Amino acid sequence: MKPDYLIVGSGLSALVFGALMAKAGKKVRIIEAHEFPGGFGHTFTMGKKYKFNAQLHYVWGCGEGQTVNRILSHLNLNKKVTFEQYDPNGYDHMKMPGYSLEITGDNQLLISRLSRLFPDSSDNIKRFIITVEKVSRAFDHLSSAGFNRNLFKLPQAAISVFKYRKNTIQEVFDLFCLPKEAQTLLALQWPDFLLPPNQLSFHAWVLLFTGYQKGAFFPTKHFEHVINSLVEVIESNNGSIVYNQEVMDFVIDNKTVSSVIAKDLMSGQDYEYPGKNIICNMDPKLAADMIGMEKLSHSIQKKLDYEYSASNFMAYCAVKDIDLEKYGFGKWNVFHSGSVDLNESFKTMYQEHDYSNPSFAICTPGFLTEDSSDRPPGEQIIEFLTVADYDYFKNLRESDKPAYRKKKKEILNAMIDVVEKNYIPDFRKHLVFKITGSPTTNKRFCWCPQGNSYGSILTPENMNIRRLNHKTSLNNLYFCNASSGFAGFAGTFWTGAKLYQTLSGDKIL
Repeated sequence: MKPDYLIVGSGLSALVFGALMAKAGKKVRIIEAHEFPGGFGHTFTMGKKYKFNAQLHYVWGCGEGQTVNRILSHLNLNKKVTFEQYDPNGYDHMKMPGYSLEITGDNQLLISRLSRLFPDSSDNIKRFIITVEKVSRAFDHLSSAGFNRNLFKLPQAAISVFKYRKNTIQEVFDLFCLPKEAQTLLALQWPDFLLPPNQLSFHAWVLLFTGYQKGAFFPTKHFEHVINSLVEVIESNNGSIVYNQEVMDFVIDNKTVSSVIAKDLMSGQDYEYPGKNIICNMDPKLAADMIGMEKLSHSIQKKLDYEYSASNFMAYCAVKDIDLEKYGFGKWNVFHSGSVDLNESFKTMYQEHDYSNPSFAICTPGFLTEDSSDRPPGEQIIEFLTVADYDYFKNLRESDKPAYRKKKKEILNAMIDVVEKNYIPDFRKHLVFKITGSPTTNKRFCWCPQGNSYGSILTPENMNIRRLNHKTSLNNLYFCNASSGFAGFAGTFWTGAKLYQTLSGDKIL
């Protein structure tokens, strides 16, 4: 029987859309190239002892009445899938030479902390934080009943948003004359975007920064439980997921997409999967190339002319016989920079591949939940994240694998050197497990075209109301992924739910 919705890919937005449609009584089938669901949200096991999430570290939008919570409530999962909140007094600890700042959701407290560090700039700091809060509220008002429909109903909110729509966060920092050190502390969350301040959209920064201010969270039973719970909703409502199916082509007749051709990666055989509607969770540009770009409308082709986001370097580690709390770790992340200039630091790592003075994030999920099923007793997980260039690692891996492995080892050792110098003097003595992932790892296991972590790059050009959405100009085909909506955990939940609302008429957001 032809399903109502054939979904190509099982990333978070696809799982959310599929779960909502399946619960609404629609026949849903998902085909996935990987052996696990979840895209960047999937969990993998190493050595039968450790479990690591591919990319997710902490999330927002999960508090009562917020986006993720509302969607989970609609799926009757809000009691089953719960979240633990990071320390609201300081969920991100920013560290750089000579300065330290704990980011809080209390803006008066944040202004006070920054003003103590930079007393001569306290007025400018206050004006900047108030502006960020104002723009964030404007986004909330505009999106509450449909962004485009509210542009003219809420002119003051629209003005607040549109004023900075073409600006980077660096340009707004400079507009408010913030000290370089204050800029760095506020933008040290850059690994969440994989962009430096002089490229990152001010709007993207505001949405994520204030999103976390409203609550930073970690799943009580880890991200694997979130993914598995969405899959369970699909499968318990007569839906199905078929794994190891790599999409090779889309079948089109008279501007109508009727099915996809996929290769079974286990048997090598090709299968045709029909659907009354095809939901494309794979990268839109990659899908368009398969379809034939000329078959899409000119306006869609223009929107597909986006640049991919940067990729990242991950180190998944475990330590034993050490109390990380004594060294300043807890219910928060640590963001470290060895330089006061994040733009230069990003350039050095991303373009010059020099990690001798790295800027990176440190995550310790063991402090966030009592569920220790991700590791052996007596051990703690600690993870490191920074930026890396896909082309560089791809060429290195293809031309000189020993050099590729050496470079991964070099980056990990550079970050560990920083940890031993600034945080845990004898870290290596307690390190019992380590594995690294490069941009080519992202490509192989998450099927992103250039190892890109966030779909399209989060520059001002890609963060506007004319950006790509679910529309494709072909009948029965809809985009549903980070590049056609928004990236990140809350962003992809929103993207899947918004498409469900559009096609079903059932309003949940």
